[in-house]
Amino acid sequence: MKPLIHIEHLVKRYSARSVLGSGEMAPALDDVSFSVATGRTLAIVGESGSGKSTLALCLSALEPPSSGSIWFGGRDLVSLGEKQLRAVRPQIQLVFQDPSSSLNPRFTALEILAEPLIVQRNYGRREMIERAFTMLDRVGLSRVMAGRRSSELSGGQRQRLAIARSLTLAPKLLILDEALSALDCSVQAQIANLLVELQLSLALTYVFITHDLAMAAQLSDEIVVLHRGRLVEQGVPEKVLRAPEHQATQRLVAAVPGSPVAPRVS
Repeated sequence: MKPLIHIEHLVKRYSARSVLGSGEMAPALDDVSFSVATGRTLAIVGESGSGKSTLALCLSALEPPSSGSIWFGGRDLVSLGEKQLRAVRPQIQLVFQDPSSSLNPRFTALEILAEPLIVQRNYGRREMIERAFTMLDRVGLSRVMAGRRSSELSGGQRQRLAIARSLTLAPKLLILDEALSALDCSVQAQIANLLVELQLSLALTYVFITHDLAMAAQLSDEIVVLHRGRLVEQGVPEKVLRAPEHQATQRLVAAVPGSPVAPRVS
């Protein structure tokens, strides 16, 4: 199957000031390469500081890489100018860990869903309202909630609303950056099931970023493990869980409840 997104030798460096004042460049991503086929889910797993969130920003064209290529739909995003990127960004949407930080607390749910459509300036008022209600239905939120502010919703409802907003512009790729980690277990399962249903009905492609290897294994077709900015392991969930090769992967597997795997001592 042809990949929707293909990453080649991606590098991202940030300036790191030392105590002596030198402007040393520290790599957040170091020579990362992978592909995601259309309609599939790739999980990016790693410990805190592994480069996961930096990768999300680069993939969504919100942060330019230092070098490398990001091929999306046959175009290298790295080579595009800002005007061209503005046309591409609606096709790539981010869903964050904490929806309360990404949803305007002064807006009603209806206003939150209409906002991306207003920015695009391609929709009339009636069409925007109809599309907003359709998105509420799609993510399992009652239309009664259209008039409520995000602060009046539960954590699970807010995350459903954030997902609905990400879908309003009919994207091809959803980047889910720790989108389930702030929810309790029962709500996590409900949102995970919703994501599976949406992927099947809308032919969505997911990049699922998490530190939770067990959740990654449940939702993904393939897992990539990052460690200190480098891709250290890649494979189908069964292989990664049962026979982890890199020590960073072994630590992640050992953290899974009931896992018999313990990290090797080097």
